[in-house]
Amino acid sequence: MFKPISLYIGLRYTRARRSNHFISFIALVSMIGLTLGVAVLITVLSVMNGFDRELKTRVLGMVPQATVSSTQILTDWPELAKKVESHPHVTGVAPFTQLQGMLTAHGQVAGIMVTGIEPEYEKQVSIIQDHMVTGDLNALQKGEFGIVLGKDMTDALGLGLNDNVTLVLPEATPSPAGVVPRFKRFKIVGIFSVGAEVDSMVGYIALNDASTLLRLPDGAQGIRLKLDNIFAAPKVANEIVSELPSNFYASNWTYTHGNLFNAIQMEKTLVGLLLFLIIVVAAFNIVSSLVMVVTDKKSDIAILRTLGASPSMITKIFMVQGTVIGVIGTIAGTILGVTLALTISDIISWFNTVLGLNLFDAYFVHYLPSYLRWQDVVVIVIVSLLLSFLATIYPALRAAKVQPAEALRYE
Repeated sequence: MFKPISLYIGLRYTRARRSNHFISFIALVSMIGLTLGVAVLITVLSVMNGFDRELKTRVLGMVPQATVSSTQILTDWPELAKKVESHPHVTGVAPFTQLQGMLTAHGQVAGIMVTGIEPEYEKQVSIIQDHMVTGDLNALQKGEFGIVLGKDMTDALGLGLNDNVTLVLPEATPSPAGVVPRFKRFKIVGIFSVGAEVDSMVGYIALNDASTLLRLPDGAQGIRLKLDNIFAAPKVANEIVSELPSNFYASNWTYTHGNLFNAIQMEKTLVGLLLFLIIVVAAFNIVSSLVMVVTDKKSDIAILRTLGASPSMITKIFMVQGTVIGVIGTIAGTILGVTLALTISDIISWFNTVLGLNLFDAYFVHYLPSYLRWQDVVVIVIVSLLLSFLATIYPALRAAKVQPAEALRYE
């Protein structure tokens, strides 16, 4: 596309005359703007991808992706589990019974959602076994009233492994002293940490212990599902329920965390669009800098024309100059952006620790996640180079229209 002579002259005259530092400054600003735009866009999109991945893997790895529940206690839940697991999109099933209450210890009180589980089944649908800090999920045995809590919960209550904690249920029990809440003491047999809000909200007990607390027959309230595609959860759950009696109903993660996921997707789109404008502004700066370079080098263009250079050669020379700014800025921005995307989590965690800040307490994860997707990097690089190239067209065509006689008249 570009002849060697066009490349040589374009590279040779990328800078303005030594006496005109302002044009060189504008070109440098364009390059820096492009570098920062590409770097920030790569970094921010990586952070948004990190939040998206953490929601899918950690949060949705702990909370049910989909459930099939009944208005009656399921004493024959193994039979239902086999039927549900036969669905082609279901990769795991586990029974559950849920109850809400408060934990109290050492004068501290915290609300909690307690789930009764069968440990062997729960491992098929949850990531909890991979995030046990101490203790064992298998220690949840019928009649022993053990409980597995998140690390944030145990830290807040000042508890550790094998300590006792009291679960207060909202159901009132009549007594000679009047109506009082129901209490049950549990022993902490395991502590988990997934680095998300569930560490301070969720606890696990044996399935049959949950039935005992609710004064129900041994059984389960429903079946929790793990799917091969979390976005198919509403459809799969409804398909399963449609083949069951009328007392069954379905739920899925979009009811509990759907708004959060949609918010992340919307923020990623809007932030990406806003940061993309930085690259667009840098491209406009390339246009302005090249226009000034054309004005600065009119006499040089006229001399080249008198030596036989064609308008197309002049066009290519100035396109080379603009493209050089775009290529250097894009490469520098890509290197900086990839480096930041790979290290931003550690950098922010270091600042968080050194300055004693709690920057992420309000988020569903307690750190800044970052996930670099090379597809995003490729798209950003291609768009940046394309905009940089398009920005050279108008100045280059303007340079090709310079008339030698008029340009050299006052030289």
